[in-house]
Amino acid sequence: MKKTTLLLITFLFISCQKEVKKEDLFKLNGYWEIQQVAKPDGENKDYKVNETVDYFEISNNVGFRQKVMPQFDGKFKTNGIQETIRIIDSNKVFYVEYSTDYGKWKEQILELKDSTLVLKNKENLKYTYKKFKPFSIK
Repeated sequence: MKKTTLLLITFLFISCQKEVKKEDLFKLNGYWEIQQVAKPDGENKDYKVNETVDYFEISNNVGFRQKVMPQFDGKFKTNGIQETIRIIDSNKVFYVEYSTDYGKWKEQILELKDSTLVLKNKENLKYTYKKFKPFSIK
C-alpha cells in the first residue's frame, strides 16, 4: 500500500510539472534576474537586489549569455565578455550548453515561461530567474 501511494504521488508530481516545449525556447531571449538558488539539501539563497542581470540572445539554437549592469537611465553597462551558448534537445529535455575559453558546462531548462526561468546544473543547484523589468528615475 505504501509503495502504491508513493508511486501515485510521484506520478502526480511528475505529471503536474510543466515541460519545456521547443516552440517556447524563444522566451529565453532577453534580460533575466536571479531570484533564488536552491541547493539539493533544501537550503535556499534568495536574492532581493541584483547588481547584474543575465542577457540571453539566441537564434536557431545558438547565441550568447552576457552579464550586464542595469543603469538608472534604463540602459545597461557590460564588460563585453560573452559566453557562447547552444540549446541542446535530448529526447525533449532541453539544455543550455555554455562555452568559454576556460570551460564548457550545461544546465537543464526545467521551466521556461514569459516571466520565469528555472535552470539546473550537474550539482543539482536550481537557479530561479524572473524576467528583468528595467527601472528608470523618470
